[in-house]
Amino acid sequence: MNWVRDVGAWLARAWRSSGHERNTVLVIVKSALAATAAWWVAYDLIGATSPAFAPFSAVLIMNATVYQSLWQALRYTAAVTAGVAVQAVLGFLIGPELFVFPLVAVIALAIGQWPALGEQRAQVGTAAFFAFSTYTMASATGDQAVQLGQIVLLVLIGCGIGLIVNLCVAPPLRYRGAEQGIQVLSQEVEALLDDMADGLRDGDVSSERTEGWIAAGKRAQRSVDQARAGLTTAEDSLPFNPRRLLPAHRGYLTFDRYRQVLVSMERAVYQLSSLNRSLHRWQETENTYSYAPVLHTYADFLVSLRDVAHVLSSIDSDTLTEQAQEACRLSGTAQEKLQDVLGSAQEADLPLADSTRPYGVLIVEATRLMEEFQYTCDALLTTADA
Repeated sequence: MNWVRDVGAWLARAWRSSGHERNTVLVIVKSALAATAAWWVAYDLIGATSPAFAPFSAVLIMNATVYQSLWQALRYTAAVTAGVAVQAVLGFLIGPELFVFPLVAVIALAIGQWPALGEQRAQVGTAAFFAFSTYTMASATGDQAVQLGQIVLLVLIGCGIGLIVNLCVAPPLRYRGAEQGIQVLSQEVEALLDDMADGLRDGDVSSERTEGWIAAGKRAQRSVDQARAGLTTAEDSLPFNPRRLLPAHRGYLTFDRYRQVLVSMERAVYQLSSLNRSLHRWQETENTYSYAPVLHTYADFLVSLRDVAHVLSSIDSDTLTEQAQEACRLSGTAQEKLQDVLGSAQEADLPLADSTRPYGVLIVEATRLMEEFQYTCDALLTTADA
């Protein structure tokens, strides 16, 4: 019964801490509540012929943020209204004949290509088809008009109830999502830097090792994309959210620092990927790496950057000032290690200008990496108390 344990563990995580599991439970509960209220209004109060439109609409627009729910409600309502309007115009002008259906389909599907409707574009055709069915089942012209108007009314009821529930029942503030994205990305970078340092110190830059570094760089790039999505969600959770007015949340409602960190970390990931591709390409011809002291100092430099990434991997708004100061102190150490690398390269008369060997790239990328990490630390320190 492994699935029982898995479900139990999943529910335990949802109960103990905020995160994906708890957010999923909240969306399910709020969707069920909104759907039930919408059904009650549509079926018991209005006595609608097709009451399912209301709960369906309430669930469809339920989103992780109030801002996105509002946008989905507007787009969905516009799509449904357009689909019903197509059927209403053609139905009252021509009638409910079979040959009218392909006209309805073509026009509705063409309107559904409008980019402004976003992911709700398909609902234009769906609404038009339901409207056609409703129109043909009505016996009188007055009933036909009432039934078509009722579809739009039910959609408005469902969207309105969904928005009210999402606004009033634990409206999500996802500012922690911005932190979590940076944390995961920094953990990927930390692990990559640590492994690269070990490899250079041991002189192990074999094809298998460098391929592993390239794969780790790709994972870090995926983490960049996930961090950017988390940052966007965090920013979208603010508009129209009443919880942002509470004193407990006012210190967490700016994300410029995380955007700056993400931009610089993305560039750092790019520099690491470029370096590892160069090492992988050149290891076929450079199989001795005879300048061992230089590689040892380079490994020490990567370790110092790893320490900075370690601080970023636990970034927290509640302790940001202390973390920013620690990151800047470690960045100063990394600057010293970079000078050791440059000095060691000069003493060893490293062939930096030889494009067939990796040393020039090693030095250039070291300087660029230091710039990105220093920028990250400066941005955190500048905005820590903002």
